[in-house]
Formats: sequence, structure tokens, C-alpha cells
Amino acid sequence: MIKTSLNQHFTFSSGLCIIPNNSHCFIVIIMALFDSAPRSICILRLSAIGDVCNAIAAVQAIQRQWPETRITWITGRLEAQLLDGLDNIRLIVFDKKQGFKAYRQLWTTLKGEQFDALLHMQYAFRASLATLGIKATYKLGFDATRSQDCQTWFTNQHVPSPDKPHVLDGLLAFAQYIGIKDITPKWTLTYSHHDQQWATQQLCQDKRNLVIVPGASKAYKNWTAAGYAEVMQHIHAQGWHIILAGSPAQVELDLADQILGLVDFPVTNLVGTSTLKQMLALLDHSDLVIAPDTGPTHMANAMGTPVIGLYAHHNPQRTGPYCYQDYVVSVYAEAIQAETGKAISALNWRARVKDKSAMRRIQAPQVIHMFEKAVKDFGL
Repeated sequence: MIKTSLNQHFTFSSGLCIIPNNSHCFIVIIMALFDSAPRSICILRLSAIGDVCNAIAAVQAIQRQWPETRITWITGRLEAQLLDGLDNIRLIVFDKKQGFKAYRQLWTTLKGEQFDALLHMQYAFRASLATLGIKATYKLGFDATRSQDCQTWFTNQHVPSPDKPHVLDGLLAFAQYIGIKDITPKWTLTYSHHDQQWATQQLCQDKRNLVIVPGASKAYKNWTAAGYAEVMQHIHAQGWHIILAGSPAQVELDLADQILGLVDFPVTNLVGTSTLKQMLALLDHSDLVIAPDTGPTHMANAMGTPVIGLYAHHNPQRTGPYCYQDYVVSVYAEAIQAETGKAISALNWRARVKDKSAMRRIQAPQVIHMFEKAVKDFGL
């Protein structure tokens, strides 16, 4: 309950209290949903790897302040591999490939459970459907600025969007809304001793190691094989050991083969050969990473390994590697201008470039320049 100087009382229920003042204006007070640690919280973030990496920072901020709060995280099958081993987090795997059976299994698992809060961090409609069988006093979702696919129909608390457009800032806002005071993003991700051994075997002990993840799951996000080959030639000449890494998706395997066909020096090709945890260990122990808008970009960011992101389709201020925004090579601004005739400032904050050839706007000298900047700045 809040009492104002006007002797008016307002009951706080949603984290946002609007109070009229004597000047017929309104004072907006943002208040925490909880003033002490809640008993239990459910996190709903099913995919994708990059977004789950960002969500980890928000969840671990909650854990730092409220270590006694029980946390259940519902996530996808692949994403669960990344989250496995995180301290004091109960994982429930939601396999979307099972269709409605996945919902029945989830609701059966959670039958009889009541959470103090559900943090619904994914506005996709299929994720919102899952909330129908999750009992929680408060169901938090994005506000109108960030919400899509009717997410607000499934929530009773709408988290105010921060001024910053990045996906991570939007997720950290959930933690702040429920009462977390320090939302500085920090990550603690784990992998096994065997994963570390595997990664160490791939690295060169007497050279600096560059990991290039050339491909993303969506081919339009990928840069050209010729571009990668030119950059790799420059970096090889400086004595670096170069590793190609990625998933077993055919689009990534094909791109790796194209790149290798254009170079005449040894390159370690690991595309399609590693588990997600092995990839995490590899990124952790490498000196530098180059990758497009894909999950390993955010994995490297989470491990504190400098990463040069290559962007054309999405604004890197929204989806780029959070701690390495100054090392992104982006042609997004010119591509969106060419496609729409408008500057970024005149467009919706999540506007996407639809031209599937947009990544071709990136030129090798731009990437080489950013590589040299990273080498100097990080003392590599």
C-alpha cells in the first residue's frame, strides 16, 4: 500500500504505481514485485542458443541476490545441453518436435506445483501455450514495446522495456522488475574435464588460436567463403593457428568445404565434430573468435573471449555480442537504408533486412581492420 500527500492510498500489485499529484500530472513509481526472496521461480525460455546465453545472465543475477530461491528452467532439447550443470537450476526439457505431446508431458511434470513467479522470456506463441499449464501467482511477460504473438494474453505482469534495445537488456529487466538490485550481466557456464581436454587437443600451444564459426543455421546470415579465405590468409601470415568450428548442419558443412577449397595452408576443421559443451570449452580457451549472428557468438561473449561479430540482417545493437559491441563489423545501417529508403532512427527498433545477399556488403578489409583492432586492444 502507498499513501501519498493527497491522503490517497494505492495498492501495489504490478510493479508500476501511477499517482496523481496536485498539478494534475502523474508520478510513476516503479516498485519491486518482491521485497524478499520468493520461494520459487519458473523461467520459460525455450530457444535459441544465443538468447538462452543472454537469459543465463538474468537468471544468475537473481541467484546472486536470492541464492535460496528455487529456480526451474523450461528449455529446448539443444539448449538444455548448454544449461546442464548450472548450479541450483532444475531443468525441464521441452521438445517441440513432439508437438502437443510435449505440452502434456510438461504439464504432467509440473502438476501440483505453484510458483511465486513465472518469467515468460519468450514471446513466441508456442512458448505462450506452455504457460497454460504452469501455475504461478505472477506471470511476467514483455510490455507492449517488446511483446509479440499475443504474449500479453498469457501474462498478468508486463515488464517495462529498458531504453537500451539489446535483447539482454530486455531480459535483465525481468530480474530488475522482481526486485534484483544488481543486474550487471555476468556468466558462469560449465563444461566437463573431458570437454576441456578435447578443446586443449584442438588448440596450438605455441601459437595464438583463432576460432572462426563461419556458418549460422540460416544461410542468409552467412558471409562469403571468399571473404573468410581472404581474412584467414592475412591472419595465417601473422602466425595464428586457425580453427573452423560449427554444427553438423549441412549448410555449415558446405560453407566450411568452400572455404577450405580457397586456402593453401593448414586449417583445423572441426565443423560438425563437436558437442555443444566441447564448443563452449573451445571458445573459452581460444584467443579470439570471428562469427556471424549465431549462437556461438554469444557463447564466446559469455565466456569472456573477444568476438568479432559479422552483421547485416539484424541491428547488432539489439542482437550483437553484448560485451563486444565495439568489435562488430556491421553493414546493417547501409543495408536497411538501401532496402527501405529510411535511416535506422525512422524504423521500428527490431526492423530486419530481408535482402538475402546483404552479408555480401561486408568486405574483407573491414574484417581485417577489426581483427587488428582486437589484437591491439586485447594484447593478443
